[in-house]
Amino acid sequence: MNDVVTNELRGPVAWLTINRPEARNALNAAVRSGLWEGIRHFNEDTAAKVLVLTGAGDVAFSAGADLKEMATNSMEVPPDDFLPEMGRNIGVVKPTIAAVNGVCFAGGFALAQTCDLCVASTTASFAISEAKVGRGAPWAAPLLSMVPKRIMLELLMTAAPISAERAYQIGLVNAVVEREDLSARTQTLAEQIAANAPLSVKAAKAMVQAIDASAQTNAFETASAIWEPVYRSHDAQEGPAAFRDRRPPNWQDR
Repeated sequence: MNDVVTNELRGPVAWLTINRPEARNALNAAVRSGLWEGIRHFNEDTAAKVLVLTGAGDVAFSAGADLKEMATNSMEVPPDDFLPEMGRNIGVVKPTIAAVNGVCFAGGFALAQTCDLCVASTTASFAISEAKVGRGAPWAAPLLSMVPKRIMLELLMTAAPISAERAYQIGLVNAVVEREDLSARTQTLAEQIAANAPLSVKAAKAMVQAIDASAQTNAFETASAIWEPVYRSHDAQEGPAAFRDRRPPNWQDR
C-alpha cells in the first residue's frame, strides 16, 4: 500500500482504509491506485477471508473524487479503470463489507455500493452528489435493483444527503451502530462470515451476482452512453472549477 491507503489483516479480515482524513478521504490518483492494489492483494491473500473497506477519521468514509485534482486535469469521461468497482471492472469472489464512518458521497457512495454488505455509524450520510458539480453517475445504474425507482431518482436529482437511519430504512445499509462501535461491529460481522464454509459463502455471493449479471451489463452500457455528453459538457468543467475556487457554479446547461 501507499501512505494514503493502508491494509491491515485482523485475523481473517483485511481492513483496507482510505487515509486522507484531512481531505475527507477524497479519491485522488494516489488513493485510487492504493485501492486497486489493496483489492488485488485481497484477492491473492489466502489468509484474508473477508474485506472491510473504510475511511480514516470520524468525518468521512469518502467525499468522492478529488474535485481540485479533477479541475486541474480538466477530466471529461473517467476511464474504465478510474476507480475499482467490484463486480464491474474488478472481480472479487470473497465477501466484502463497507464500514461507513461519515460522509459517503459520489465516488465514496460508489465504493460502498459495490461492497456486498454495509455497516454504518449513526454519523454517516450518503449522497449521489454529482448533480451539484455537473458530473455523471453511471456507476449508480445497479442501484435500481437495491432501492425503489423514486428513491433512486430522489438521490440522483436532488444530490441531497440522507442519514444512516434513512439508508437503513431503504435497504442500503445492513446495520447502523454508534461511531465508537463501528469497527468492532463490522469485525464481528466479518468474522461470522469468515467462520462459515468458504465454498458456501462464495457460492452465495456468486448466485446473487449471477441473477443480476445480464441486466447490470446492459445497464452500465446504457448508463455510460447517457452520461457521456454530461461528462463532456461545459458544466462538467464548471462544477469542479467552482469547487476549487470556492464560488457558486455558473451553470449554462451546455
